[in-house]
Amino acid sequence: MENNELKKIIEALIFSSDQPLPEYLVSNMLGKAAGDADIEALIKDIAKDYEDRQGPVELRFVAGGWQFATKKEYGAWVRKLYKDKTTLKLSNSALETLAVVAYKQPITRSEAEEIRGVEVSGVLETLLERKLVRIVGRKETVGRPLLYGTTQEFLKHFGLTHLSELPSIEELAPPENAAPEMPVSENTPELNFEDKAGAEAEQQPEPKKS
Repeated sequence: MENNELKKIIEALIFSSDQPLPEYLVSNMLGKAAGDADIEALIKDIAKDYEDRQGPVELRFVAGGWQFATKKEYGAWVRKLYKDKTTLKLSNSALETLAVVAYKQPITRSEAEEIRGVEVSGVLETLLERKLVRIVGRKETVGRPLLYGTTQEFLKHFGLTHLSELPSIEELAPPENAAPEMPVSENTPELNFEDKAGAEAEQQPEPKKS
C-alpha cells in the first residue's frame, strides 16, 4: 500500500480513538498492509502536515500515544462547548493528594497522610474511581500496605507525555503548607477542581485500611 493511503488510514485511526494511540497499536491494526513502511515517520508526517496548515488542530504525542487536540489558544472557546457538560471535577483536598502521589510515588496511604496531615482514604477512593491513581503493588514492610501511583489517564488529563515533565518542587516554590499546582493542559475540557465526595471524605474520615 502506498504511503499516502497509509497516512489517510493512520489519520482516521488516531482521529477515531478516544485515547492516545501508541505507534505499536497502529502497526498492529495495519498488519500486512503496512508492509515495510516506517509508521513513526508517517505519523510525524501527518503531524507536520497539520503544523504546516496552521489551523486550530494539531497532532500531539501525549501519555504514550498520539492524539488530535485543539491548540491552547483556542482552549477558551472549546471550554464554552463543554460548559454544560460533565467534566472532571476534584476538590482541593483531592488535588493536593493527587500532587503528593504524583511527586512521591509509589507511596502508601499512611505516607500520604503523614505528608498532608489529614486522613486521605476517601480521597484516594475518589482518585481511583476517576482512574487518576492506581494500585501499583505492596510495600515490603509490616502489613504490606498498598502502594499508589498515577495512571496514563493522569498524564492524558494534564497534557503530559511522561512524569519527568512535571515541574520540580523548586520550580513551583509553593507557599508554606500549599500543595504544588498541577500543570493543566489547555487541550483538556475545563477542569474544575470541586468534588463533594472528596470533601465529605475529608470531613468524615473512614476507618483506616491498608
